[in-house]
Amino acid sequence: MVRYLGMKGRLVCLRLVKNLWEFIKTGVRRKVKEEVKAEKVTIHPPSTNKIYLKALILHAPEEVERIKDEVRSGNIVIVRISPIVEKSVEDAKRVINELSEFISSVGGDIARLGDERIILTPSSVQIWREKTS
Repeated sequence: MVRYLGMKGRLVCLRLVKNLWEFIKTGVRRKVKEEVKAEKVTIHPPSTNKIYLKALILHAPEEVERIKDEVRSGNIVIVRISPIVEKSVEDAKRVINELSEFISSVGGDIARLGDERIILTPSSVQIWREKTS
């Protein structure tokens, strides 16, 4: 499920990056699942034990596998989805649903950052959301 973070989306992203930096700085090793139930995929931790924050642009549905591979590798991915939305709203919906299901299957997190971007995280990183009353 993709959630809209509103005006505080940038603040959430900055907090996420700050928390990620603290996580890396303290030398805490992230726990990596051996196998993903839904897709039966073995997750291999990066050999450098580093988490990268990557920004990618989604132009076509065929590029979804690259995004999935980055998350499987333990990286955080910010995806600009506006190019695929401009081409085909139906393709964009299908791709976002596919990514949402994938993220659920690996225990990661997904959120919307404004109208043009989404953020996907591996299971070791959770997106902070402000509680609404």
